[in-house]
Amino acid sequence: MLNEQKVNEVLSTVTYPGFTKDIVTFGFVKKVELDGDRVFVELDITSSAPEVAQQLRDEITKKLEIQGAKEVIVSIKQPQMPRETSSRGKNIAPQIKNFVMVSSGKGGVGKSTTTVNLAIATAMQGKKVGILDADIYGPNVPRMMGIVGVQPEVVGNKVKPIMAYGVEVMSMGVLMEEGQSLIWRGAMIMKAIEQFLRDILWSDLDVLFIDMPPGTGDAQLTLAQSVPVTAGVTVTTPQMVSLDDSRRSLDMFKKLHIPIAGIVENMSGFICPNCSTESDIFGKGTAVDVALEYGTSVLGQIPIEPAIREGGDAGKPVVYHHPESETAKRFHIAADNLWKFIEKINEEGGVSNEAIQPTTPPGVSACSTGGSHT
Repeated sequence: MLNEQKVNEVLSTVTYPGFTKDIVTFGFVKKVELDGDRVFVELDITSSAPEVAQQLRDEITKKLEIQGAKEVIVSIKQPQMPRETSSRGKNIAPQIKNFVMVSSGKGGVGKSTTTVNLAIATAMQGKKVGILDADIYGPNVPRMMGIVGVQPEVVGNKVKPIMAYGVEVMSMGVLMEEGQSLIWRGAMIMKAIEQFLRDILWSDLDVLFIDMPPGTGDAQLTLAQSVPVTAGVTVTTPQMVSLDDSRRSLDMFKKLHIPIAGIVENMSGFICPNCSTESDIFGKGTAVDVALEYGTSVLGQIPIEPAIREGGDAGKPVVYHHPESETAKRFHIAADNLWKFIEKINEEGGVSNEAIQPTTPPGVSACSTGGSHT
């Protein structure tokens, strides 16, 4: 005999399409009612895609009928989205005009470095900018922004973001002891993301850059549920292994109905500190084909320069402290391309990802001096 507990047990075996978590864990199940062998289930999901709703409806119906239900009614509430965004009409930080999700398929590709320098470049171009370091497991933004050990001001029951380089910053890294590990389940991560948006005293920002954990999981879905994400940026390196993972990140944006602003190809060429020429050591330009595959473009190709590593370790971002460098110039190009995309999204209420064409950085030339540059 079916009862509410058994129905919820069955629903907990139904995974949300494109993710590994079930619909109960994600909080999508809003109501369960039984009348004899008749079962009514109400869901509220983030996707507006009819195929997602149909897949859930079919799976729920099949599994409940196996357990003895004679009639199954599945009511699914979906966002009505004339523009292709992640919004469900919910925005827990309404004072922020635009949200940019910076993601990557894997760690170690320079996602946080890209977030920091894109944000500062955008601020240097006259916008009011914030950075939310949502990479709960690896909060590197405080070190890169030179605010390690700086404690945020508490106002009432809320926290003021820390100002650095003209950018408002908040990170788990400033709220915990240095070197402390976080061993959190998905539900705790989801709650932390919501609190960072709701309980931080963000100003009336033009844009909040959100540095996401690597991969595609709880944090990404929570963000899409909490605010209308304006655009997604994927960071990759030229190697095929990284590009394979980047496809998952781009596919996640599509599933969450987040417009793809483009790809940042990091470690794209090496600039010799002795002769200032550029050498192709890790590959270059391979992100272009992936961008075309997903109907988007390459926002920028960022080379390897010692100054970017040194600046990241010392809390002196290359865009601000070495504005004359080739890396800084390319970050500014990427930031400009990103802002053009955001403006089109806001002006037209939706934009094809082909609207922004990739900017080709200066050509690669062979190093004129002998020796190895590693």
